Amino acid sequence: MTSRESYVPAPRVLPSRPPNGWKLVVVGDALLDVDVVGTADRLCPDAPAPVLDVSAEHARPGGAALAATMARGDGLDVTLVSAIADDADGERIRSLLADIPGVYGTSTAPTSVKTRLRCGGTSLARLDRGGGPGLPEVTDEMLDAVLSADLVLASDYGRGLLRDERLRQVLRRVPVVWDPHPRGPAPVEGARLVTPNRAEATAFSGRADPFEAADELLRTWRAKAVVVTLGAGGALLHCGGTPVAVPAPAVSAPDPCGAGDRFAVTVAARLGAGAAADEAVADAVRAAARFLADGGVSGMRAAQQSTVDAVRARGGTVVATGGCFDVLHSGHVRMLQAARALGDCLVVCLNSDASVRRLKGPSRPVNGQADRAEVLRALACVDDVVVFCEDTPQRVLGELRPDVWVKGGDYSAELLSEAPVVRRWGGRTVVVPYHSGRSTTEILARRG
Repeated sequence: MTSRESYVPAPRVLPSRPPNGWKLVVVGDALLDVDVVGTADRLCPDAPAPVLDVSAEHARPGGAALAATMARGDGLDVTLVSAIADDADGERIRSLLADIPGVYGTSTAPTSVKTRLRCGGTSLARLDRGGGPGLPEVTDEMLDAVLSADLVLASDYGRGLLRDERLRQVLRRVPVVWDPHPRGPAPVEGARLVTPNRAEATAFSGRADPFEAADELLRTWRAKAVVVTLGAGGALLHCGGTPVAVPAPAVSAPDPCGAGDRFAVTVAARLGAGAAADEAVADAVRAAARFLADGGVSGMRAAQQSTVDAVRARGGTVVATGGCFDVLHSGHVRMLQAARALGDCLVVCLNSDASVRRLKGPSRPVNGQADRAEVLRALACVDDVVVFCEDTPQRVLGELRPDVWVKGGDYSAELLSEAPVVRRWGGRTVVVPYHSGRSTTEILARRG
């Protein structure tokens, strides 16, 4: 059913919190981003333009699809709601989103594709095609998916989806973080947080000063809070009282692409987990800075694979282990040190908050996944951390393909459910000693 017809919500009762924690829905325009990478050591004979000798092409989801991909990588229970054209580029987006739950309508406009020509980590030029006139379809299934959310991230890239009136009516009924676009509409009234960057805030408010812009937008948008992101200047949060200025860590960022999405996803995740607005914004500023320091959107895949690939390139052994690591204790540290000693790098597969809740009960985890990952990364024996949202690490193991999978315990390695998965590529499973009396459950029990 399209946006020109009436909508009746599905007759079901939606819990305020689903059994596995909370659910994020990202709704907005899905784009296709392509990086064409090569070397440029000469100029065109007929113009002072560099010649790019292409060595590789990398495609990734863009726009709202990038935000959903980030959320999935963070271990969130996320669903993408978007309209994707039935063309070759649209099919490419769908294939890139195969591991992310989605509810899609179609669009009569060609898929928007942004192609960047890159050399040495720098963009030489960007080629845009697609988009243009056309209507995105909003189906009843899409509206049902939005209503199923505990929190919605509206990721607007100006392609028209968030102008749909039926969709806007539904968005007024759920908590929304709205990431606006200059070519898009104003956010729906009552949005929990709106996240314009400085240029967007100026365009929407007519005020160049970010304090004045935030104050004007808070009134005109009737939002609960507005945060103006200021790049290297951090962010300015206005909730109706005295604005809060949040500084940003100093980073070298030749490629700022994707930082806004990283900020929006993190602030939505923190709000969904119960954080106050100022705490969520501070965490999001730090996350965006860390994202840029790691290479930005072009470094997303490389950041996940660089350690493993570098070790394999020199013939080393990749070791992986997994668990909740909720309250880190000496038993954890001893197990991780023993695992690291079995190879040349150690990747920890970390259960997401939702996964821990399903496995351990509603009172767990004690520490959120972002904090748990940060503590693990600070250990000298840990080279990388990957968050997974399923109950078992089979999927992420299939992506990492470690040479050695390590578990701590007093049972046979071959009885572990992961053992057959690891054997598929010739890996082996190893158990390291269990340290009696040292477990998170026992520690929490002693604390009453």
